[in-house]
Amino acid sequence: MEYHNLITIEPGKRSGKPCIRGMRITVYDILEYLAGGMTETEILEDFSELTVADIKACLQFAADREKKLFVVAL
Repeated sequence: MEYHNLITIEPGKRSGKPCIRGMRITVYDILEYLAGGMTETEILEDFSELTVADIKACLQFAADREKKLFVVAL
């Protein structure tokens, strides 16, 4: 999945947090809903402007960020 066209970062929107397609819904919002037990279907019902691809893009974005994390020994 290519998320780069779906996840946007704008300095003046939601304090520069990654958002979905320029909307005010952040990647973090979606991840928090999923972690809290909401299903994709429930999220899509609550936010009719979202698509399954948007939710998948959030997951891919988070996975890519996780891959880029590293630990520095002090």
